[in-house]
Amino acid sequence: KIIPTINVDQLWGLIPEKVRQYYKEKTDKAPVIDAMKHGYMKVLGKGQLPEQPVIVKARYFTKEAEDKIKAAGGACVLVA
Repeated sequence: KIIPTINVDQLWGLIPEKVRQYYKEKTDKAPVIDAMKHGYMKVLGKGQLPEQPVIVKARYFTKEAEDKIKAAGGACVLVA
């Protein structure tokens, strides 16, 4: 069974730079990145995330990916 995957260092590439800059200034809110809408089911822990909170939606997360997203102040949301 093949599961499309993406690394945490590639997550910010799924949203436009304009959106990223908007949320950099609005620190009370975090952008939602729905990996499933972009065709990815699993988020892997390779790479680094910027110190900017983000909410990531996916079907699967590795422990390392979950730790990195939470360390940046973000959250992981499991979707079916």
